[in-house]
Amino acid sequence: MIMGHVGETSFVTDVVRIDMSLLDNIHGPEDVRALPPEALDELCREIREYLISTLSERGGHLASNLGSVELTVALHRVYDTGRDRLVFDVGHQCYTHKLLTGRKDLSTLRELGGVAGFPRPYESVHDAFIAGHASNSVSVALGMARARTALGADYSVAALIGDGALNGGMAFEGLSDAGRSGEPLVIVLNDNGMSINEGVGGLASMLSRMRTRVEYIRFKKWYRSTFIPRVPGISSALSRAKSWLKERIIPENIFDDFGFEYIGPIDGHNVRKVENAVRWAKEYGAPVLVHVITKKGKGYAPAEKAPAAFHGVGAFDAETGVPKYTGEDFSSVFGRTLTELAGEDPTVVAITAAMKEGTGLIGFQEAFPDRFFDVGIAEEHACAMAAGMAAQGLRPVFAVYSTFLQRSYDMLIHDVALMGLHVVLGVDRAGIVGRDGETHQGVFDVAYLASVPGMKIYAPSSFAELRTMLRRAVLEDTGPVAVRYPRGGQGLFLGDTSAEPCAVVREGSDVTVAAYGAEINEALTAAQTLEEAGVSAEVLKINRLCPLDMQLVLASVKKTGALLAAEDTCAAGCVGRQLLAAVGREGVVLRAARLVNLGGGVLEHGAPEKLREKMGLDGGSLAGAVLEMLHGKDQA
Repeated sequence: MIMGHVGETSFVTDVVRIDMSLLDNIHGPEDVRALPPEALDELCREIREYLISTLSERGGHLASNLGSVELTVALHRVYDTGRDRLVFDVGHQCYTHKLLTGRKDLSTLRELGGVAGFPRPYESVHDAFIAGHASNSVSVALGMARARTALGADYSVAALIGDGALNGGMAFEGLSDAGRSGEPLVIVLNDNGMSINEGVGGLASMLSRMRTRVEYIRFKKWYRSTFIPRVPGISSALSRAKSWLKERIIPENIFDDFGFEYIGPIDGHNVRKVENAVRWAKEYGAPVLVHVITKKGKGYAPAEKAPAAFHGVGAFDAETGVPKYTGEDFSSVFGRTLTELAGEDPTVVAITAAMKEGTGLIGFQEAFPDRFFDVGIAEEHACAMAAGMAAQGLRPVFAVYSTFLQRSYDMLIHDVALMGLHVVLGVDRAGIVGRDGETHQGVFDVAYLASVPGMKIYAPSSFAELRTMLRRAVLEDTGPVAVRYPRGGQGLFLGDTSAEPCAVVREGSDVTVAAYGAEINEALTAAQTLEEAGVSAEVLKINRLCPLDMQLVLASVKKTGALLAAEDTCAAGCVGRQLLAAVGREGVVLRAARLVNLGGGVLEHGAPEKLREKMGLDGGSLAGAVLEMLHGKDQA
């Protein structure tokens, strides 16, 4: 049984048998708009139960979607998303949107060739813009609104942004421009007090205090439509009267200062109230911000109690909320090791950008709360702050997903590298991440980090190597250092070769196969397959990607005369190209060479093993590539 509540009414539902009579008849947003208002609560109940039942089997983003059911239904009552533009921020709360726009079967959610877990314009006309990173929706929506004006088009534009994403600096850049633009535009602020973890900083405190009265907004709309068009010269007088009234009945808030009309806060789980507010905002004809209060994990007791734990889930028991699969992973090993290092050195501090659970830092926070800093979704600020800490004698470690570290590139060069400051990056989710798709694959960090002056890049392939390399990066190295590690657990390789920048993990004589990170497991699998085919493969494991140490690589390729470099990263700036360049500079002539990587780096969603197979990076494909290469079909 699933137990929870909607509003003040308790409910108990049967997980096995769920009546979806309303949802079954929703084939597009027009069917949502056709429902009588009294049917909306039932539709929301069915959606919520479907999400719990489906995600308990498949995994995905649960708590954020449970919290935005009524809000999404209300938006589809107001907007025709096939024509109007609804821009999601981050987009992990889009499952209800997909259910209402012709994608009711989520049985293929986040699988290769199936429904994406984030908005994707190539998937549906109802997905206005790609989403996966935070804080860009206001800027994108304003761009669409200005395009509408420039082209004389007729459609409405809205952005849906959470309070966590609003914490990002780019959101404020967008608000500053949008508020003074005069463009008819609606920003819906979904305020649940969280991003993935609880909200932090001054903005979170401000939102918790904000209150207003809809009566003032109604008055302003009335006087604008009634007096200003009819009475010449009255505008300035009414403006003074309006300001006087506003100062007395409505507390000042930052959105007023930006130039928005502010409505809220509104109960985000009351469909009709949200619908009325958004409909009014849409018709207002100027920038409006609608502040909606929701509860992350709404309607499912385990997710309400622990929304962060149910943000992104694997399969779980729907009755109890207990995960079906648990185990050690690189993130947890990173967090424990960093906590140990902080115990040894009081200058070690940890920084996260709203990802303390995802990066394994819960234990660090509990052990050293005064040395733990969650800055919210603000990677640029996190990196620059780390530079300031390092300049004054601390050893800052910024734990961040590879795909989100991209935002800090300017700070890495300007604030960290130019002064050679000792800032350590724990680059989580490096390489193929999988089901979250192209916005989350950690496939560009090798290229952009290698361009940062003085940067060292370590690539552990096992838990033991992560512990050793992190210790070296924090306590022994100087200057900027990145330790990049994959998502999930260990693979075939369980050793520790981190004492050397490059190591032979399997000797051979016919071909050199070079790899690093999680891809070393596939290289070893390929070598075993090749042995069965009569080919002796020497497997090189590259531990330090930057600066490269070519001594062992050159010795190996001189012996074998052939090289295959396998990387789950983009081709531009990949290690394989550097290897071939170095081999050429040394005058070594290879009879065959090939680079196997992710090309342009845009990789769709799907299980990691399926994606590796598709891109030719699994063990079987690598073995096939070697055999093809050695038989005269060189495609280096």
